[in-house]
Amino acid sequence: MSLSGKVESEIEIEANASEFYKVFRKQLYDIPKISSDKVHGAQVHQGDWENLGSVKHWDYTIEGKKTSAKEKIEAIDDENKTITYSLFGEKISNDYKTFKGTIKVSDKGSGGGIVKWIFEYEKHKENITAASPQSYLDFAIKVTQDIDAHLIKP
Repeated sequence: MSLSGKVESEIEIEANASEFYKVFRKQLYDIPKISSDKVHGAQVHQGDWENLGSVKHWDYTIEGKKTSAKEKIEAIDDENKTITYSLFGEKISNDYKTFKGTIKVSDKGSGGGIVKWIFEYEKHKENITAASPQSYLDFAIKVTQDIDAHLIKP
């Protein structure tokens, strides 16, 4: 079995694609309020909330366990509404050489949008104790759904 790979998914959203992207681009600090049952806290560790190279510390629940990680903004492409993050910290770094997540938000012709999540990873070893890439993808989908619901409510 391979130690590296990729998991991805596309989710349709009802919210305006630009407004949705803005949450990840300019309002990350709102995610613990929007998805409080999954994301319990966030703070800037280095830099700020929105610029390349900035690092945030996140507290969240995944696979039924409370954990934390740091996330660094690796790439931003506002024209294509795409952001790439690297995830690291004690749990993740112990089991993964690299773990990157990319979000791409696109307009849908009839309104709303499509959110594509891609997680690329390389494990140190086959058996890991950190959450699986599929669990991170499932987590991202659930947070996406929470943000969409928040943006479309009257």
